This record gives sequence, structure tokens and C-alpha cells, in this order.
Amino acid sequence: MESTLSLLELLRSGNLRARDRLIERYLPILHSWAHGRLPSRARSLSDTEDLVQITLLRALDHLEEFEVRREGAFLAYLRRILMNAIRDELRRSANSPHREEVTEAIPDRQASLLDEAIGRETMETYEAALSRLPEETQEAVIMRIEFGYSYDQIADALGKPTANAARMTVARALVQLAEAMRERLG
Repeated sequence: MESTLSLLELLRSGNLRARDRLIERYLPILHSWAHGRLPSRARSLSDTEDLVQITLLRALDHLEEFEVRREGAFLAYLRRILMNAIRDELRRSANSPHREEVTEAIPDRQASLLDEAIGRETMETYEAALSRLPEETQEAVIMRIEFGYSYDQIADALGKPTANAARMTVARALVQLAEAMRERLG
């Protein structure tokens, strides 16, 4: 299987099949990650699949802004674009009136305002702490925790010699993340 880095280089040289292969590779990964991150109140304007496709198109249309460093850097770049697309959609849905049908069906088990606030605060703390970490550390956390990559996949993406070396990188990254979150909360 071709590496993401080689596909990006092929795409930059004008190979459109490389673009298709990148989309095929990252579409299911991003869709799985994004599933459920867009609250139901915002889904009437756009759904997860739309946001994922928009993310991939934005990323591939702006490759000149992306500096190829490591295999895992592109996934972190895509995640950042998708998070921004989700935030934009949430802002858009907050500013538009939404209609809810009244039915006798079992109510949707949406989080209470308190649950949403606590969850939002935790996510903001996580995002802020993550952004303070070095890029490779961020990539290790994102690949393992958010995308569920195996240690072998992380080793390949980060250029580590073994899965065990990737496991140690992730372990250290999680300690750094926890410390950064504690500092932000404390």
C-alpha cells in the first residue's frame, strides 16, 4: 500500500488518481471519527458525511498550505479541518431557528444543558492541552485515542522502529496531555 506521503507527492505533481486513493483511504476513517460529534440539532443543515467530504476537499484543495513531515501529520491536519467544519456548523445551527416535531414517541436521550456544558468544558480543556503539545506528541494521541490506530500503524506513521516504541511514545504523550489538562484546570 502506498504511503500517504507518496500519495501527497503524486497529487502535488498532478496525479488525480492519487487524490482518489487519498479520499478512499481517509473518508471512512474521518466518517467514523466524526460520527456523533455533530449534535442532532445541527444535523438538519448538514450531516456528518457532508462535513467529512467538505473536509477532504478543503484539505486536498489547499495542499500548498500543508507541510509534509510524517505520515501521521496529514491525519492531524484533516482532523483540525474537520473540527473547524463541525464548529462552523454548530455556530450556523445556533443562529438558525430549528423546528421540532412533537410526537408521542420515546424522547431523544439528548444530554442535559449541564451535561453539555461539562462535556464542552472538558473538550475545550482537552483541545487546549492537546494544542500545547509538540506536533508528534499530538499526532500520537490523536491516532491512538481518537482514531483507534494500532501501535503498528502509529509506528509506521511516526517513523518509529517498532510497535513497542510507538506504545512508549503514546504513553509519554498521554502523560504530557494529562499534565497539560491538569495545569489548565488547576
